[in-house]
Amino acid sequence: MATNLPPEYYEADKRYRAAKTPGEKISCIEELLRIVPKHKGTDKLRAGLRKRLSKLKTTAQAKKGTGKRESAFRIEKEGAGQVVLVGPANVGKSALVSALTNATPEIANFPHTTWKPTPGMMPMENIQIQLVDTPPLNRNFMEPELLDLIRRSDYILVVVDLHTDPVHQLEDSIAILQEHRIMPDHLKKLYSEQRGLIFIPFLVLTNKFDDENFDENFEIFSELLENEWPSIPVSATTGRNLEQFKMMLFEQLEIIRVYSKAPGKEPDYKEPFILKKGDTVEDFARKVHQDFASKLKTARLWGTAVYDGQLVQRDHVLSDSDILELQI
Repeated sequence: MATNLPPEYYEADKRYRAAKTPGEKISCIEELLRIVPKHKGTDKLRAGLRKRLSKLKTTAQAKKGTGKRESAFRIEKEGAGQVVLVGPANVGKSALVSALTNATPEIANFPHTTWKPTPGMMPMENIQIQLVDTPPLNRNFMEPELLDLIRRSDYILVVVDLHTDPVHQLEDSIAILQEHRIMPDHLKKLYSEQRGLIFIPFLVLTNKFDDENFDENFEIFSELLENEWPSIPVSATTGRNLEQFKMMLFEQLEIIRVYSKAPGKEPDYKEPFILKKGDTVEDFARKVHQDFASKLKTARLWGTAVYDGQLVQRDHVLSDSDILELQI
């Protein structure tokens, strides 16, 4: 069966073959896995990439503590997704990460407080999403490793300050990222002829939306954006709209929660498996254990799109909050 790989795959494959360090190779394979379309024709390719990635991560883990210091910019992904906050100095990235997670980045009213990335876990119902505070985007100087961190992320939050020319801040941040070939996924069609670009979903997080006195400011900002950018106003200081932001981010990440159930037992609701929208029973089985996908005999499903305990095929597409019982 044909794989029908896009041109971006071959560009990313060239970068993988040219990579020197395990970290660079891991980053490239993660990029390849994001690019490869999901259909039966690419099953073997995706399985091979996952196997290669697993070996590289095992090797990299074994080398930790053997003399070479690990980079502060090499942050392992945790939770349901890695979301990086970017933007100019003093827009409140650190304050937002502090308000939303268990992290304690340094916060001050003067610029350039953050010199290295700080991760934290944001609870969202029964899952957690990793947020990463980063140093300010600066055209004059930026760590190459910061750009690598942004490229590896699942989602980018571009933070702007509603009080201080948010349009200019957004335009400047987007321009810097585009100069380094990091592009917003929702504008992908505009760059279909260009090669070597990395497309990642973007969301504009408009900070310092402290109370209703700033509603008109945000309306004006939204009109100037002309609906070209998904955006939500929030306040790290008062907590305004932070819960709505969590829900919006969950939707934007396009993830679903699927619960495992052993035969004759209650489902495990504490730690759902995180999958992407469009994933199937076979994808879930592989997530539980690599061997389960090949050994799977039957699967029973409880969910909104089926009757309780319905037998489903391995190519059945799953929905959020489905409960799945596998028979191996």
